[in-house]
Amino acid sequence: MEMKRTQLLGAILASVLLVGCASNDTVEDTSDADRIAAEQAADAEAAARSAAAAAEAEAVRVAAEEAAANLQTIFYFDFDQATLSADTREALDSQIAVLNENSNKVRLEGHADERGTREYNMALAERRANAIANYMIINGVARYRVETVSYGEERPVSAGSSESSYSENRRVELK
Repeated sequence: MEMKRTQLLGAILASVLLVGCASNDTVEDTSDADRIAAEQAADAEAAARSAAAAAEAEAVRVAAEEAAANLQTIFYFDFDQATLSADTREALDSQIAVLNENSNKVRLEGHADERGTREYNMALAERRANAIANYMIINGVARYRVETVSYGEERPVSAGSSESSYSENRRVELK
């Protein structure tokens, strides 16, 4: 009987030890699965936010390009003048607003009609380009973003010796 008792006690002790050493793999597997699911949901949410931000940035870029495409890029001057008219300043204000929304650089190409000496027309075309450049800089466009060049009478858009041809050639082109 003593042996039966010892065997019974040994079996009970072994059962207790086995129950005490049992692992909680199913509980940990559930917490791992929950953690992985939460991480995947967070990743998906971050990806969605990133995609939305990229789409918004692209929409802003496209809108800016469309606005820039509709802006005036040729500015005309009176005979022997380099002063900006009210209409020119208004058109430049729109250009400046677009330029302040991006980091593009601009090139201002000054032109003159054929009346006057070559040297005089080069200087006049340069004064015209500089007048626009100075207006842009005063109104917030960084100087390093504005380049000026003078072509004088060398690149006419209208060949002719009439006042209408001359007026088309007295210009600054923004590129």
